[in-house]
Amino acid sequence: MENQTWHTLSPEETLEKLQTTTSGLSAEDIAARREKYGPNELEEKAGKNPLIMLWEQFTQTMVLILLAAALISGFLGKEIETIAILAIVVLFAVLGFVQEFRAEKAMAALKKMSVPTVRVRRAGQVQEIAAPELVPGDILLLEAGNIVPADLRLLESANLRVQEAALTGEAEAVEKITEALNIPDLPLGDRKNMAYLGTNVTYGRGIGIVTGTGMNTELGKIATMLQEVKNQETPLQKRLDRLGKMLALIGAGAASLMMGIGVLLGESLEEMFLTAISLAVAVVPEGLPAVVTITLAIGAKRMLKRNALIRKLPAVETLGSVTVICSDKTGTLTENRMTATTLKLPDQHVELEELKEKNGHSETVKMALCIGAWCNDASITFGPENEEFTIIGDPTEGALLVAAARAGLQCHLDTLPRVSEYPFDSERKRMSTVHRLPDNTTETFFEFWRGKDFMSFTKGAVDSLLQISSHIWVNEKPEQLTQTWQEEIQQANEALASEGVRVLGLAYKTLSALPEKPEDELEQDLIFVGMIGMTDPPRTAVKPAIAECRNAGIRPIMITGDHPLTASAIARELGISENVNAVTGETLLKLTDEELRETVKEISVFARVSPEDKLRIIAALQQNGEVVAMTGDGVNDAPALKKANIGVAMGITGTDVAKEASDMVLMDDNFATIVAAVEEGRVIYDNLIRFIKFSLGGNLGKVLVMLAAPLLGIHIALKPLQLLWLNLLTDGLMGLGLGTEPSEKLTMEKPPRHPEQPVLTGPDLRYVLWSGLLIGIISLVTGYWYYNPANPDDHTWQTMIFATIGFTQIGNAFGLRAHVSSPFTFKTNPLFLILTFITVGLQLLAIYFPPLQKIFGLVPLSIQQLGISFGLGIVLFVANRLEKMLRK
Repeated sequence: MENQTWHTLSPEETLEKLQTTTSGLSAEDIAARREKYGPNELEEKAGKNPLIMLWEQFTQTMVLILLAAALISGFLGKEIETIAILAIVVLFAVLGFVQEFRAEKAMAALKKMSVPTVRVRRAGQVQEIAAPELVPGDILLLEAGNIVPADLRLLESANLRVQEAALTGEAEAVEKITEALNIPDLPLGDRKNMAYLGTNVTYGRGIGIVTGTGMNTELGKIATMLQEVKNQETPLQKRLDRLGKMLALIGAGAASLMMGIGVLLGESLEEMFLTAISLAVAVVPEGLPAVVTITLAIGAKRMLKRNALIRKLPAVETLGSVTVICSDKTGTLTENRMTATTLKLPDQHVELEELKEKNGHSETVKMALCIGAWCNDASITFGPENEEFTIIGDPTEGALLVAAARAGLQCHLDTLPRVSEYPFDSERKRMSTVHRLPDNTTETFFEFWRGKDFMSFTKGAVDSLLQISSHIWVNEKPEQLTQTWQEEIQQANEALASEGVRVLGLAYKTLSALPEKPEDELEQDLIFVGMIGMTDPPRTAVKPAIAECRNAGIRPIMITGDHPLTASAIARELGISENVNAVTGETLLKLTDEELRETVKEISVFARVSPEDKLRIIAALQQNGEVVAMTGDGVNDAPALKKANIGVAMGITGTDVAKEASDMVLMDDNFATIVAAVEEGRVIYDNLIRFIKFSLGGNLGKVLVMLAAPLLGIHIALKPLQLLWLNLLTDGLMGLGLGTEPSEKLTMEKPPRHPEQPVLTGPDLRYVLWSGLLIGIISLVTGYWYYNPANPDDHTWQTMIFATIGFTQIGNAFGLRAHVSSPFTFKTNPLFLILTFITVGLQLLAIYFPPLQKIFGLVPLSIQQLGISFGLGIVLFVANRLEKMLRK
């Protein structure tokens, strides 16, 4: 049953609307509703058929060109060429299929958030049932430790607090109420009379009526959005597809031209058809798909060493294109744990991070910290050296225990046993506990309380405590709480709150006897001690990482479900933007898509947003031409992670749902790791451009050789198999070596590439043209020098062309290396050296190993001839270095 405004109805109206009572549904009602609404489960839409995934791998432009070449080679009886091309196609398709098949798992993780058994009241009886059996109208009983099994409108709340970070992004547990809220468009985090599927009860107990099950819950809406978000092509995939189409047109044009010239010159149609196919093969860089995949895989391995796990290979390069990083706050920019940071006393201000040891604290500081630890229902266990700890109970109360422990104070209940209490409730906004004073203690501040048997400690909202306090503790003694003191405390409270700090007041009262009625006697005439401020602190490495992002031309944006004041304070502290005014989800609802596109150009902080708002923000940024990375850890982040160009999930605090929807997982939950990954992505893109320039330059040289050779009386300069060898092994292996070059110094000081920027820019195209012309001219002149038309069986000329193209490409590769050291230094890239030796070895094998000679139609060269080919390769290297010097 869908209703966006259950929170606006009173408990009685909710019961009436759902046609039930507090005694629960009858068996007949349950059966009818189960028939109508189905099980309380998230439905998983059928994923993409694996056969369709496999088919799509064979429909990419580059692959279609290769398939056409293989088909024609097969018709012409060229079995070896056909098998070689098909082997490349199959390898490429299998790699692509495996990547996509592994990516379809987000819904499986979402379904894991179901709850096995729950307690409900049906027909006046409390029973335990399986969570999938819940129906709208069921009366559900909640207690601390429960996972909420459906969406509920709360009917009763006894100090009930629910941790909703996975859904709203807010770290602090939300105190729940039962009263109706009269604002229909309230964000989820402010609907305090509701509890939602997948959230955790941290404190108290409650009773709720089920308002939504399965796909009609807020979590169900996220599941629907997750399944509706389409996978998008990465910038690299788009660019390579455009490049493939361009090469297909060039190849078809060149092949047609070649065929026409040959036929006009009187050559046979079949021979010129074979020549045209050879030319088409020369245009297409067959090694490109394999080199791209292997380079991305090597990059992914390097990223893993820097704590970034890549789940989808194209994401490696996409990181290098990122122009905007949208980050969730809780658990991503912050530590997702409440931490006591400030102690504001009437006569002093203490930063709690500076309190590392017991000695040196004033007695009032010790007193205040111990009041927070004693008036407390949480417990804490510390690991070795008191660094790691586990909190059991409410995170805010746990933060008070940690603050006292880290200051070296022994504020345990066994030293001051609790004998009575007045629990917290939302009307009073405070709690009080009564303790028996010990006969002796090492803490000297107990001297202030000598002669009394009992102490009452109270903590809660500052306004609430000031109403019931008559004195204030100043200079280690109580003074009258004057109007001046009240105003001063209120100003301090408001100043802390404006910085996004959660503030609790601390007070005490001495007692001669145990009170008979705590509610009448404990909370009056208190002595106000001070205030303690708590925040979810930023991660230490985030601020410099954000500065590096901005330096690299990448804009950080915070998108959170948390309170606007808190979000703005964290954004200001981290330096996210000059404009840290937060726009709320309520405001976003009123904006049209066009207005939102303008808003996201200026605003960098969005607070109290829903999962739908996150999708709209990312879509608006993408429509503005941005390449968007989205980081997050909660279930509420999953649709946005999938929608973004690259989704980045937290590996430690992240939910399985977020991880499965992402492209990359941060193993250390460190925002700074994203910056390292962006740098790696830029390096990989630079290396892919190196390979494409290297490969296309070589291929242009081959095309010129093939086109110009008939004008010199040479009909087919190189056979299709010889061209494949040069394209795949010589070009491919050296290209792979270029794909592992290290980062250059200015990598993170350049702005991101424009998403619409073509693969090759003007300077890149000029490089391809001049290097291709040089390779073509050198190789053609060399072949013509050795060409002897009187002896057609002597293939020395063809072998010289074959060898010269191979060695000029090796020289070309050395010239294209990164500007980090000498091109002949291999410490920065040992793989390049290994692949150089392998490439040279394979070239020599093809020329001198008889079985390969026969397959390729080559002849052995003399040492002098080999030396000439090798020397011409050095010419390419020298020309490359000269071009770089001239460009500088």
